[in-house]
Amino acid sequence: MEKTKNGKNQTYQLTQKGIDKLKAELEHLKTTEREKILEALKEARAQGDLSENADYDAARDQQARIETRIKEIENILKHAELIREDSRGNKITIGKTVKLSVNGKDPVEYSIVGSIEADPFNNKISNESPVGKAVIGHKPGDEVTYKTEARREIHIKILDVK
Repeated sequence: MEKTKNGKNQTYQLTQKGIDKLKAELEHLKTTEREKILEALKEARAQGDLSENADYDAARDQQARIETRIKEIENILKHAELIREDSRGNKITIGKTVKLSVNGKDPVEYSIVGSIEADPFNNKISNESPVGKAVIGHKPGDEVTYKTEARREIHIKILDVK
């Protein structure tokens, strides 16, 4: 089990949607993908000499990747902390959707999620990302500035919180 810097067990903050997605992936891996790989191993064994059988080696590698991912998902789910979506307040927290204008550009909506669910290409940013850290705890109308690792200042105007 992974430990944090202070020695405590790692917890993973996930929305209900994120937990459901991981459960579906786990089920798919345990049923469909395991069946496929067992069939591939069976066919490769039927080819004879396993010492020089590339199909067998590839199937074994794929099996190892699947089993590793299964263990990873099981660990995440075992240590998952459900993000309660609090719709009452207008303060930015994990689980909220925010409309931001970054450096005066057109507004963009982002969902603030835990690091496991982060997907910047689908406008889901982690609470641990620089932008996520900068806006957590703020309200609509607030303006925040943070410096990137390259020492560039980023100016964010919070337009809306849902």
